[in-house]
Amino acid sequence: MTTISVAQTLSISNHRVFAADLNEHETVFGGKILAIVDDNASIPASRVARVETVTAAIDRVDFIQPFRLQDSLCAESYVTGIGHRSIEVFTKIIGEHLQTGQRFLGLTCFATFVVTERDLVLPQLVVAGDNQEYQALCQGYAQRQAARRVHLQAQATFRQQISLDLPWQR
Repeated sequence: MTTISVAQTLSISNHRVFAADLNEHETVFGGKILAIVDDNASIPASRVARVETVTAAIDRVDFIQPFRLQDSLCAESYVTGIGHRSIEVFTKIIGEHLQTGQRFLGLTCFATFVVTERDLVLPQLVVAGDNQEYQALCQGYAQRQAARRVHLQAQATFRQQISLDLPWQR
């Protein structure tokens, strides 16, 4: 079986906040931030699979501190777990006030990507080196994966209650 290290999956992107990115609170619109997360997190998933992957879930999104005009956003994404067909990717966004140089943690989240090829054998994830963040997050993968399975089962029941009828014809 092939292996891949967490560091080999790392994707980093930087973005400057412009006025067009802001909502009525003069902070970056959450949808814009989620688009950055999905875009950046798709790269580590693709580095693992080397085939088409699709976003299955973005969960545990924690907006910790808002991003404002004159800030930069640095998105760091890397793989923290690999299942049979699924790949868990952690993303954090570090903000920087460009006028002062002060850095802050603005967002953390986990995303799950699924490979579209059913018979593909994914590599084993190796947590190499002394990066404590990588080790800590990868250690929690099995617990998060188990929680996702429970959530998926509950969602199957929940979705049965959702009507597809046109709202004005109920």
